[in-house]
Amino acid sequence: MATSNNTIVKFEKVGIRYGTGPEVLRDINFDLAEASFSFLTGVSGAGKSSLLRLMYLATRPNRGLVTMFGKDVTTVTRNELPAIRRNIGVVFQDFRLLNHLNIFDNVALPLRVSGAPEDVVDKHVSELLTWVGLADHLKALPPTLSGGQKQRVAIARAVIARPRLLLADEPTGNVNDAIAVRLLYLFEELNRVGTTVVIATHNEALVDRFGHAQLHLDKGSITHRRVEPNS
Repeated sequence: MATSNNTIVKFEKVGIRYGTGPEVLRDINFDLAEASFSFLTGVSGAGKSSLLRLMYLATRPNRGLVTMFGKDVTTVTRNELPAIRRNIGVVFQDFRLLNHLNIFDNVALPLRVSGAPEDVVDKHVSELLTWVGLADHLKALPPTLSGGQKQRVAIARAVIARPRLLLADEPTGNVNDAIAVRLLYLFEELNRVGTTVVIATHNEALVDRFGHAQLHLDKGSITHRRVEPNS
C-alpha cells in the first residue's frame, strides 16, 4: 500500500513477539505525518520500547507492514538500512554515550560522520550544549557526569543533525522538572523546523502540559487520544 506524500511512518497490522512467547505488540495500525509531534504513552511493559525499536529499525516485525520515508522497511536489504537510519535520531534510555570521547565530541559525532565542516560543528555543538545547560562541561568525559547530565548529552547528540524523525525513550526521566520542560521546548523547536517527534514517557504532567497527540499502548494494542494543554 502506498503512503501519502506527507506520511513519514506507517504501521499496518504489525505484530512482534520474542522467541516463542506471545505477541508483545499485535495488530498495530497508525501513521505519522511529516512534522507531527506525538507522545507514546502506556504503563511499564505495555510495549513502548518494542515499538520504538521497530521505528528505529533495530528489529523487524514478525508480521505486518512498516513503511518509513516511503520505503517498506520490512523487506529492505541490510545494505539499505544505514541510509534510512541516517534520517532518524534516537535518545536511548541508557544513553549509549561513548565513554572515551568528551561530551563535545559525543554530540559532534553525527555532524562529523555526515562530513560537516569543523567550523559548523564547533558553532552548532557549542550552541546546543549551552541550550541544554552544559556549556561548562564541554571537555568532560561521560563517566564523570550525573545521570541527568548524560541524558542531556544524549538528547543533544540525537538532535544535532536535525533528523527527519526523532525518537526519544523517556528523555526526561533523569532530569528535574525545570530541565524537563526546557527539553520539551527544544523538541518543539526541532518539530517546528520539520522534524517528526515521538516521545515515549511516563510523565503525565508533561503530556498534559504540552498537549500533543498521543499514541497510547494498552496490553499490546494502540489507541489514539489527544489532550489539550493546560491553561
